[in-house]
Amino acid sequence: MKGTDIADARDALRDVMAVLAALPAADDEAEAIDLISLAESVKSSCAAVQAEQTLRLQELRSAAEAERGVPIERRCRGLSAEVALARRVSGNAGGRYLGFARAMAEMPNTFARLREGSLSEWRATILVRETAYLQVEDRRIIDHALCSDATTLDGVGDRALEALAKQIAYQRDPQAVVDRNASAPKDRRVSMRPKPDAMVQLSALLPMKAGIAAYAALKQHADGLVGDGDRSHAQIMADTVVERLTGQARAEDVAVSVDVVVSADVLVGDSSAAAEVPGYGLIPADTARDLITDALDADALVTLRRLFAAPDSGALVAMESKARIFPSGLRRFIIRRDISCRFPYCDAPIAEIDHAHPHHDGGPTDVLNGLGECRTHNRQKENPGWSVTTAIDDDGTHEALIRTPTGHEHRSRAPDRVGGEAA
Repeated sequence: MKGTDIADARDALRDVMAVLAALPAADDEAEAIDLISLAESVKSSCAAVQAEQTLRLQELRSAAEAERGVPIERRCRGLSAEVALARRVSGNAGGRYLGFARAMAEMPNTFARLREGSLSEWRATILVRETAYLQVEDRRIIDHALCSDATTLDGVGDRALEALAKQIAYQRDPQAVVDRNASAPKDRRVSMRPKPDAMVQLSALLPMKAGIAAYAALKQHADGLVGDGDRSHAQIMADTVVERLTGQARAEDVAVSVDVVVSADVLVGDSSAAAEVPGYGLIPADTARDLITDALDADALVTLRRLFAAPDSGALVAMESKARIFPSGLRRFIIRRDISCRFPYCDAPIAEIDHAHPHHDGGPTDVLNGLGECRTHNRQKENPGWSVTTAIDDDGTHEALIRTPTGHEHRSRAPDRVGGEAA
């Protein structure tokens, strides 16, 4: 496309957005269903456009870096982070979208169904995921078998689609499936996700036999205790997880450090503003006071460290610490200020504290130049063409301006305040 054609296409897309925004309510139920279905097809077509333009971005970047003499193994580094920022998603999601776009180049029928709107982006992602480990020829056979005819997958659920792809994959290359299953255990992990009402979801990704054995052991134990007391079967299983992992019957008895960021007014009971537990999120003032009171009642070690916040926004601006390097008090302060990775749309935990303006280029090790980031974004912003500058805005909030190799700018603000008064 020429420049004028691209400009016309952008204008046309904006017109489509305007039409969708002004879409009137349906006159009857059948019309409502038709519009819901059509809108789903539009979403799929938009996903195809994004994949196509992502491939084009990779092509242009690779050509430009080849012209500059960049070795082939170093080309397009950091591209997934740019895709993530453009799509307003996390860095990990950006990597998945980049991989998805590359897969579409090898799966023409899947791509065609996505373009025409008969296959959703998620269902196309299932096919990409379940064929990623195969040779290109085998991947294209599955692509043809399942997506050459748009009606093949009519009425097929997501799990059934996954099963179909696995079945054909096993028929084509049994050894590849065996190798994939053998390597999967390396991805085993435990994760925690905050949930409402001061709860967390603790999850474990385990090899099949280990996971089934662990669940069966918990269930068998609960089966023998249900009815003995007022706990439900599910509650007994949950309590048993805590007991077997920690050696304590109650979470309150486990010796761990829990940080609570709370204002002085909340601490003394003069305010109902929320407090924060780093790694979990906001908690009610009463819950924060209860946590501290319980710790004191149990003769646990309780220490107090003063953090200083801007009076208007509540953003953290300083800490009572004389540390001058990130690994000490300054590192702790930046983690409390930034909470999670400071790249826009990335909620990943902070893994590294880095200099926004590189240290090797004279960047200071201080609160202003320090930035909390996940490992992925800390690495990606070191690639050529990236730059990050920081400042304190009029409200006293720490800001970072991230510039990508294409010249696009993305602004990141530290969280405005720790909690807030109830409305």
